[in-house]
Amino acid sequence: MDAPSLLDPVVSLLALGGPVVALIAVISVLALALVLLKLVQFARTRTGRTGRAASAAALWRAGRRREALGSIEAPVSAAEEAVATAMRLRLVGSVSRSDIEDEIGRLAVIRLHSLQGGLKALDAIGQLAPLLGLFGTVLGMIAAFQELQSAGNSVDPSALAGGIWVALLTTAAGLAVAMPVSIVLTFFESRIECERVAIETLAAEVLVTLPGNAGEDTAGAYAAGPAPVPAYALAGHAH
Repeated sequence: MDAPSLLDPVVSLLALGGPVVALIAVISVLALALVLLKLVQFARTRTGRTGRAASAAALWRAGRRREALGSIEAPVSAAEEAVATAMRLRLVGSVSRSDIEDEIGRLAVIRLHSLQGGLKALDAIGQLAPLLGLFGTVLGMIAAFQELQSAGNSVDPSALAGGIWVALLTTAAGLAVAMPVSIVLTFFESRIECERVAIETLAAEVLVTLPGNAGEDTAGAYAAGPAPVPAYALAGHAH
């Protein structure tokens, strides 16, 4: 089967539905592009996969400080970055807990805001698609009843039925776009919420652990010198 024959059903659908179905088709392509971009972003940043950060926090609480920091030395996810930042600043010793919490909060806002990019557009598409479909149906019904009025006594029921099902086609198209978009949007939001909770809970685990509970591993960490601290953390939060 060649390419033109594959596109024939799509072309006929657009021709039957008119400009409203064409508009729904355009926003469906936009929604698909956004979904693919977000899937790639979430995969690269390990969004919602908090096992690595949780393991590092568990090592920290067990007193294995250098091992904990080494396990997330190159953080990828927002939770990993928050936990790694808490560990580095905690080892410095001269940074207060409130300053550490402020820095973690700043980083969390930046990372979570980046993850939320595009979700409002998906939400708008999910709400707009069925409304466009309903709008197309209303326009189609108006046109069908105008033909009914102009036909007078010589009404053809089949022609009227054909006009009605073509009008309802736009509603079906709108719902077909809105339902999967809503499901995917819920998935993305749940992963972001999982990441946010991990940032709050795992960073708190690092902060509430007393330095005196670290044992020999902590002593070795201090003897080797403090872990590098981001410049913005010691510069009064320049950003």
